[in-house]
Amino acid sequence: MNTGPLHGIRIIDMATMIAAPYGATLLADLGADVTKIEMPGKGDTLRSVGPWKGKEPLRWPGMSRNKKSITLDLRTEEGKEILKKLVVHTDVIIENFRPGTLEKWNLDYDVLKKANPKLIIVSVSGYGKTGPYKEKAGFGTPGSAFSGYTYLQGYPDRPPVSPAFSLLDYVTGVYVAFSTVSALYYQEKNGVDVGQLVELGLYESMFRMMEFLVAEYDQMGVVRERAPGLKGHSSPAGTYETKDGKFVVLVCSTDPTFNRLAKAMDRLDMLEDERYDTNAARLQNDAKVQEVVKEWISQFTQAELQKKLDAFGVPVSPIYSIEDIFNDAQYQARKNIIEVDHPRLGKIKVPNVIPNFSATPGSIRFRAPELGEHNKEILIDLLGLSTEEVNQLEKKGVI
Repeated sequence: MNTGPLHGIRIIDMATMIAAPYGATLLADLGADVTKIEMPGKGDTLRSVGPWKGKEPLRWPGMSRNKKSITLDLRTEEGKEILKKLVVHTDVIIENFRPGTLEKWNLDYDVLKKANPKLIIVSVSGYGKTGPYKEKAGFGTPGSAFSGYTYLQGYPDRPPVSPAFSLLDYVTGVYVAFSTVSALYYQEKNGVDVGQLVELGLYESMFRMMEFLVAEYDQMGVVRERAPGLKGHSSPAGTYETKDGKFVVLVCSTDPTFNRLAKAMDRLDMLEDERYDTNAARLQNDAKVQEVVKEWISQFTQAELQKKLDAFGVPVSPIYSIEDIFNDAQYQARKNIIEVDHPRLGKIKVPNVIPNFSATPGSIRFRAPELGEHNKEILIDLLGLSTEEVNQLEKKGVI
């Protein structure tokens, strides 16, 4: 069985919903042994988030594959002691409690590292552990608005548009995974025997991508307003309708790219015209450029346009629905969608593991867990508790 490049790394995921758990999933996909701690009788709140098929949450199988689940009430003294025993066997804890929660339970980093000095904790909260907003509740959609991202999305004559899915949470999950492997690498590379606390605010992962916004305001006092597409970056760029009523996205971010488009359109004259010969000039005359490109694209069906522009090396793509994705040859060739087992649905399709490693590929080793499915495996086999002790913990509601 492929074990992945993170085989041997033990992680506790005691986060909920999407951002931090998604980071743990990425690590699990690459071989990390991830144990998810959930509240007894309730579980991760993501178990109750749609979309649904009957009573089955359809997001759970993709988000929580390759994880083991144990139930543990960390507010109880017995639960705290079990966590400390688990920490002895753990490299990383990933959590997203509101700042101050673990301190209130006497489970903060200073306490847990006594059980394992090499422990790394990666902590996600809405606004970070410092600053006047540190205690505010944080979720992805408000975080996107706070980051400056939402302000840019939509049309200038209409209200700003929030992302249609939990974009900020997933971006933050990538930062969680990146932070985790960076902290682990530092320990390994430098032979360090102590861990560290890594923390970030949810909004910060999106704000980090806004360097153009920051520099533009700092240097010129410009408040960039919302607009569809890459307004102010490249010309031409945008969404265009084809002859058969379908849509494509085309962007010419560099002058060589536009040169190829001009050749494809048989408009070499534009390359000799000072109004269009550079991206800066085209941005000044964007309305006319867009008019030319829009009219030319409207003469072709989507398939015809794709074939022609591919031949000239111009970056263009059809705007895909999920049905288009399921039917696309590239997705099929890359095996981007894979089928996994489900305890009641039988099989369900989820996104496959990325990226691809030639020597140590990741894999989906097992399905998403049922609530507390691995209680006995972890508590008895790993920690050495007796069956009677586990039964008593269950009766008390600790697990």
